[in-house]
Amino acid sequence: MVRPSPPLGGRNGGRGGRGRGRGGCDLPPGGAAMAACSFRRSIASQLSKVLDLPPENLIKSISAVPVSKKRQVADFQLSIASVTEDSSRNCLAQDLQLQAQKLAERLKCDAVVSEISAGPGTVNFTINRELLAKTVLQQVLKDGSEYGVKSELFSTVPRQKAVIEFSSPNIAKKFHIGHLRSTIVGNFIANLKVALGHEVTRINYLGDWGMQFGLLGVGFQRFGNKEKLKSSPLQHLFEVYVQINKAAEDENTKELAKDFFRKLEEHDEQTLSLWKQFRDLSIKEYIQIYKRLGVHFDEYSGESFYQEKSQEVLKMLEDKGLLQKTTKGTGIVDLSEKKDLSSFSTVMRSDGTSLYITRDLAAAIDRMNKHSWDTMIYVTDKSQSNHFQHLFQILKLMGYDWAERCQHVSFGLVQGMKTRRGEVIFLEDVLNEVRSRMLQNMASAKTTKEIEDPMETAEKVGLAALIIQDFRGLLSSDYQFSWDRALQSRGDTGVFLQYTHARLHSLEQMHGNKQLTDVNVACLQEPDAISVLQHLLRYDEVLYRSSQDLQPKHIVSYLLTLRWKRLLERRLACCSGGSSSSAAFRSL
Repeated sequence: MVRPSPPLGGRNGGRGGRGRGRGGCDLPPGGAAMAACSFRRSIASQLSKVLDLPPENLIKSISAVPVSKKRQVADFQLSIASVTEDSSRNCLAQDLQLQAQKLAERLKCDAVVSEISAGPGTVNFTINRELLAKTVLQQVLKDGSEYGVKSELFSTVPRQKAVIEFSSPNIAKKFHIGHLRSTIVGNFIANLKVALGHEVTRINYLGDWGMQFGLLGVGFQRFGNKEKLKSSPLQHLFEVYVQINKAAEDENTKELAKDFFRKLEEHDEQTLSLWKQFRDLSIKEYIQIYKRLGVHFDEYSGESFYQEKSQEVLKMLEDKGLLQKTTKGTGIVDLSEKKDLSSFSTVMRSDGTSLYITRDLAAAIDRMNKHSWDTMIYVTDKSQSNHFQHLFQILKLMGYDWAERCQHVSFGLVQGMKTRRGEVIFLEDVLNEVRSRMLQNMASAKTTKEIEDPMETAEKVGLAALIIQDFRGLLSSDYQFSWDRALQSRGDTGVFLQYTHARLHSLEQMHGNKQLTDVNVACLQEPDAISVLQHLLRYDEVLYRSSQDLQPKHIVSYLLTLRWKRLLERRLACCSGGSSSSAAFRSL
């Protein structure tokens, strides 16, 4: 996938200070650490003497100040509410303001901090301007794409084994557009965790079992074509499924479908062979779509893997006294606190066969045995929230304490996504549409250069545009899709982010990216330059926030803000003539 974060965020991820500086350019103590970390430690050291608190207790209370387009701001701030015994709820705003003023008066500027002031309930710190520029530049050049991930903000976060289940399309059905969000969100979470040093297993849990395969099997026997199955498996199976569904109201068809699925569960050789053909051909076509998305999986699993193990789960539930039978013969688990069946989950059909949730229970237990994971994340739309709530509850009732470490990351619906021909049903239609529209935009743009593979470029840039639009808000929110808005070449869009990234690479190629030992930071004291340095300085906080709530919007917002700061390149005239600082800054 064309990732929304690494191209700019990974390389350019720190931040600096603002205002007039004084003092020398020596690195602060601990200068080998990330730039923001060394400044936080220096501020925390001084605060600890005044507040009589350990410096390590203050580090996370010192946050970088978001840059402003309209005015200059300080570099770091301390929220008074975070270090006072009275909670902010019980403290009046004027009291916090007064406390901030008193604390600011007790602190002193030094070689690192050039200005201290009080704000609304905060104490603000401005870093020495030359020190800021030198420290940030040296750190970005030193860490490269790892800038930000080495921050001490992550020092208390243990490295974990994470299992992430995402995408999970249904076998023998076309890749529905609804699976796009699961795929790109799951891929984002996996990429983020890998970047932060965690061990990640990406699982695609396929919908490859269930009564629908009985219906599909009967449908293929009536309407199927072996040649069409080989040439376009997902499209042909979808057409067959639509046809047989129309005939499914007939009782005879229903009985034939039940009989086909029964044979499948009994491992009838001929029936199983046809099912396996459906599965293998579907996965083969899915892999081609994932290749276009830039997504890969470590493991292709599916409900069929847990057909037999789900029976073991039912036996465990029965042995633990958790499985109850209804008058209709179905098996349920009581989830109510008072055990009055006000809340329950059905885990078994009346004929003794398993259900979707039973197979999910078996899969969760199997993954723990196989991977010994520290956290397991399921990425699906929010309509399945109740299902996962029941899944985790049942696991706890079964005595699996690790159920507390399971997490459901849910997302909302995309509304209004249509091609020129009408409503979009399949992801492949979306990818073809975005490529077509971007090719048209590129052809009409005066600034488009001649490129080797315009089709591939159009698809990658267009896909990045879709991802950025998708990731701008809370994942749980529904949003109205707009092709025109997503593919705009100006403004806060993925297209312009890609343009900025390409422009930066062009500058890097022109001016080189050699390790610099002597940086003339005097030419980086303009407000625009300081603003970019400040923004780079706060990247570790943005990463940390996304790592905690798994929301990509923090990184996307950061990148979009960094994008409008690209105007700085036009303000570096004083650094021209091959100066080392010019090359250094243009390498960011």
